Amino acid sequence: MNKKILIIGIALLMVGIVTATGVLFLFPYQPDQPPQTDDTGSIQQGIQEVVNANNQFAFELYSELNKAEGSNIFYSPYSISAALAMTYEGANGQTADEMKSVFHFPENNILRPNFAAIYNEINEKDKPYKLSTGNALWAQFDYPFLEEYINRVEQYYGGKAANVDFRQAEEREKSRQTINTFIEEQTNNKIKDLIPKGILTGMTRLVLTNAIYFKGTWEWEFDKSDTRDQDFKITSTNIVKTPMMYMDPDKAKFNYADLQELQILELPYKGEDISMLILLPKQGEDYDFETGERITFDYTLKDIELSSQILEEYKAQMKETKLDSISLPKFEFDSKYFMKDTLSAMGMPTAFTFDADFSGMDGTLKLYIDKVIHQAYVKVDEEGTEAAAATAVIMDFKSTDMPRNVFRADHPFIFIIQEKETGNILFMGRVTDPTIQ
Repeated sequence: MNKKILIIGIALLMVGIVTATGVLFLFPYQPDQPPQTDDTGSIQQGIQEVVNANNQFAFELYSELNKAEGSNIFYSPYSISAALAMTYEGANGQTADEMKSVFHFPENNILRPNFAAIYNEINEKDKPYKLSTGNALWAQFDYPFLEEYINRVEQYYGGKAANVDFRQAEEREKSRQTINTFIEEQTNNKIKDLIPKGILTGMTRLVLTNAIYFKGTWEWEFDKSDTRDQDFKITSTNIVKTPMMYMDPDKAKFNYADLQELQILELPYKGEDISMLILLPKQGEDYDFETGERITFDYTLKDIELSSQILEEYKAQMKETKLDSISLPKFEFDSKYFMKDTLSAMGMPTAFTFDADFSGMDGTLKLYIDKVIHQAYVKVDEEGTEAAAATAVIMDFKSTDMPRNVFRADHPFIFIIQEKETGNILFMGRVTDPTIQ
C-alpha cells in the first residue's frame, strides 16, 4: 500500500513539474529579468536623436488625446514607441514610411543601437528608485515568421519570442491569460487585463508587448499630517474637494520658473536621475510692487502651447528657486486607450488596413495591425510616485472573413516624468479631476 501511494505521489509530482515547466516555457523570460540588448555603436548624439523622436511623438499624441476634453490623461510615450518600434522593424514600403513619420524614427543604423542603449539604461540595477522595462513577442507557434526579424527584435529591443496558440479558442484564451499575467508581473500588478476577452481571434498571428514600471520617492517628501481636503477648481464653476498635499520647503530649493502664462516646477525623486515636471497655468491674483497694480491671471490648459521644442524653451528658463510653499493634490487613476483611430489620424492609417506591408516579418503581405492597446496607471502621494504602463500591438492574418513662488496646483495641470540627463519622457499626463480613479 505504501509503495502504491509513493508511486502515485511521484506521478503527481512529475505532472506538477511538467505543468510548471510548461507555464514557465510560455514566458519568453522571467518577467523581472529582462534581457540585455546589443547597444554596440551607440553614441550620445544617437541617444539624443531617439529621445527627441520619442518626445516629439509624446506631445503630438497629447495633442490628439487632448481633443477629448474633460478627462484625465495618462500614458507612456516610451512604451508605445517601444512596441511600435518592434512592429516597424517588420514594415516595408508606405506602411514603414507612415510609421516612421508618426514616431519620428531616425534611420535604422541610429535607431537600433541607441534604442538598445536607452533600454539598457532604464534596466540598470542598484538604483534608489525602481525603473524597468521589458519587451516580448508572442508568436503563433506554427506560423513561419522570418528568423531574421525575430533575431533583430531580440538583439536590439530585448523582445524575446514565446510560442503560443491563437488558432483554437481554448488555447487562445490560455495565451491571452499568459500574456496578461506576464504584463502584470512586469508592472507590479498595476496593469491588469491589458488584452480583454474577445480581442484575440483565430486570425491573430503575433502580439508584441512592452511594459514599463516606475516607483520613486520624492527627494523632499510631503508631510502626511499637512495634507488637507481643499478645493480643486476643475473650472471656475465646477469645484471639488480633494486631499491636497502641502510643503513649506524651508531648506530645499527647486528648479522653477514663473513665466507669462504658467509656472513650471521640477520635483526630483531620490537619486536625482528621475524627476516630475508640473506645468501649471497661472490663475488668481498677484501684486506688482513696482507699479502698485493688482494683476489677475485666468489662464487654462488651452492657453498653454506644448511641443518638444517649447518644453525645452520652458526648461531653459528654470533656475533653482526658494519657494514659500508647494501644494499638490494626491491622485491615483488609470487609463486605457485603443489606439487604432488615434494613430491613423496621426498619419499611419495603412498599417491597420489590408494594404499594410509587414513583409519584413514573414516575407508575405498577409499581416496587418488589428489593434494597438495602451494601458497606464499612476499614483502620486506624499511619499512619491508609482507609475506603470503597457502596450500591446496585435497583428492579424488578412482575411475577408474578419470584421474591423507659491506653487498651488489646485486646477488642471500637465505632468511629465522624465529622465533628467537626457530629458527622455517616460510618462506624461493631465490631471483634470484628481478625485476620479
